[in-house]
Amino acid sequence: MTKLAVIYYSATGHGTKMAERLAAAGERAGAEVRVRHIAETRDPQTFAQNPAWAANYEATKDLPAATGDDIVWADAVIFGSPTRFSSTAAPFQTFMDRLGGLWAQGKLADKVYACFTSSQTMHGGQETTLIGMYTSLMHFGGVLVPPGYTDGLKFADGNPYGVSHVTGPHNQNELDDATLAALDHMATRVVTVAARLAGGSP
Repeated sequence: MTKLAVIYYSATGHGTKMAERLAAAGERAGAEVRVRHIAETRDPQTFAQNPAWAANYEATKDLPAATGDDIVWADAVIFGSPTRFSSTAAPFQTFMDRLGGLWAQGKLADKVYACFTSSQTMHGGQETTLIGMYTSLMHFGGVLVPPGYTDGLKFADGNPYGVSHVTGPHNQNELDDATLAALDHMATRVVTVAARLAGGSP
């Protein structure tokens, strides 16, 4: 059975919902799935006045937090981070920066990787965030499996680099049908490709 890890940071909860959708699709595709959030690095008092951020923190703080071992365990990993000034959020980058030891041992290589993100506004840096994430995964020696335009539904969500969501300025936008379909497609594609690689000749 293919092992899929969905590892993400979410502030206001959209990333959490995207990760849950990816996990469900991965399980339907036949994978054993781990969902791991990247632990919050800010003092909760600093975002106590942000209802969505506080609610997501309370909902996830006691769940297992991501470690490098979750990547080592997996055959495939889908990473997620909100967009911050066209790049990943600080907690996500901190997590990545701590993987140097595993990288040096070659334990992050030869796995299938894909990514997702969100931003408040349309064209808010989503593509550059995803491309930046893939650049790090190239350093891992990962096998990049973005969704591309491998299904007609990708012309609805319009993102060949991964899956992205526009949250709106007040975090009011729920995941729409095009985004949900794109998440399902990406998870299925990642699991399928990872299974094919595992069954191939060395």
